[in-house]
Amino acid sequence: MNTRIVELRQGILKKNDELARALRQRFTAAGVLVLNLVSSPGTGKTTFLERTLRTLRESGDRVAALVGDLETDNDARRLAASGAPARQINTHGICHLEAEMVGRHLDGWDLSALDYLFIENVGNLVCPSSYDLGERIRVALLSVTEGEDKPLKYPTLFNSADAAVITKIDLAGPCGFDRAAALHHLNEIRPGIRVFETSAKTGVGMADWLDYLKAERQGRSAG
Repeated sequence: MNTRIVELRQGILKKNDELARALRQRFTAAGVLVLNLVSSPGTGKTTFLERTLRTLRESGDRVAALVGDLETDNDARRLAASGAPARQINTHGICHLEAEMVGRHLDGWDLSALDYLFIENVGNLVCPSSYDLGERIRVALLSVTEGEDKPLKYPTLFNSADAAVITKIDLAGPCGFDRAAALHHLNEIRPGIRVFETSAKTGVGMADWLDYLKAERQGRSAG
């Protein structure tokens, strides 16, 4: 029985990886920078992304978002308030997004008309780490309310990330968040990882995050 379970999981991941490769080629051909945002529930991922979308639009960038949740379209409606196109992906009990889900929800979108596509994954720090969605950049988010040892508890996710965002930094003091320890743990798990300390509420750190996005897109275009 255990052997069958392992074989089934390997088969599922192999199919997902094949679909993700096709998506990545599609994104590259369209010239759109795709980011996969992963965090636990309550990290402030949607608020952070809404501010990101709004600010990019105000600077003239073309952006869109896909958002994954088990049920409801609440987060897609929140993101749409930024003025950016947003589509909800309901997984109906599945704890992560898969490449097939992403591909299916792109129907009707002209990817070449976008500069950035953000994928907000289902709130989970375990399952999403195994599923490639064809993204160029994987971003792991953690909030000061979750504690500075989050990277140590979920090393697979943080080790697979290209960048990390610490959210709700304006609450670091009241929460007793140990900033130095958090940075140490992040670099222990993923040496040299880019870290952004942000507050979507106050705007702290958002300029550095947006500069990073623009530099990545310019570098990709140049490549």
